[in-house]
Amino acid sequence: MRPSKTRPGDTIALVAPAGPVPADLVEKALPVLRGWGVEVHVGECVRAASTGYLSASDEARAAEFTRAWLDPGVTCVLAARGGYGSQRMLDLVDWTALRAAGPKMFAGSSDVTALHLAVNVHLGLETLFSPMPATTLFDAVAAEHLRLSLFEPDSVRTIASPTSSPLVPGTATGTLVGGNLALLVSSLGAPEQGSARDALVVLEDVTESLYRIDRMLTQLLRSGWLDGVHGFVLGSWKSCGEAEAIRALMLDRLGPLGVPMAWEFGIGHVPASPTIPLGARATLDADAGTLQVLP
Repeated sequence: MRPSKTRPGDTIALVAPAGPVPADLVEKALPVLRGWGVEVHVGECVRAASTGYLSASDEARAAEFTRAWLDPGVTCVLAARGGYGSQRMLDLVDWTALRAAGPKMFAGSSDVTALHLAVNVHLGLETLFSPMPATTLFDAVAAEHLRLSLFEPDSVRTIASPTSSPLVPGTATGTLVGGNLALLVSSLGAPEQGSARDALVVLEDVTESLYRIDRMLTQLLRSGWLDGVHGFVLGSWKSCGEAEAIRALMLDRLGPLGVPMAWEFGIGHVPASPTIPLGARATLDADAGTLQVLP
């Protein structure tokens, strides 16, 4: 199900389901979000003075997310940043109550991939794999693409990447799934595992060694998660080593699947990253470097 688009006057809830949120980046982002003509409700965990690697306790983060979703005035729940911790709170969320509350849009990326999987599996909703406001990568281009994806989704049905090139040429149609590679692998065997069958898989990561990327791709292959995949949209691999070595690894591990594969699509931990509607059906043209999101 595709949630309704956001409208002026709606409320966006800013939550912190993973790591602590830098206060200065929150304050910098709030005028941008409010400039969209919406109210912004900032969650308690976003403001929490954490000294560890989690914004707050698992119970507090789950409660913040749940309250935001159950608030009838909120139409979009937006993760302030990633880091680590989204998986730890999934079993503390009352997904039955969230389902009864009705559909809302959820947006975020990186570690928040775990919540994308959960919202898709438990609630059957499309979500937005997007740049997050309390990060240094929430630049003007990234923010505008997220705004359009929320308010005017029909205007960004074609997502074109000027940096993309085909690793495996061709076109393919499927449901957009995926996100951060490490979180996808960490979700294998969990209730939110999902599947890449009949899908276009979005993959990106940051600060991972080449051999670790190899190991994660190999695990996805051996687990059967990639059985029936239709294509790959490969995003950024910032601080993961030499680009040519990563490119060669993708061809080695994923190339034998024989499906279209676009390289360097600009999604992930880089400036100007576009927002990708996970759960939506789209057509990938690896040669042209485009995703056409279908109605």
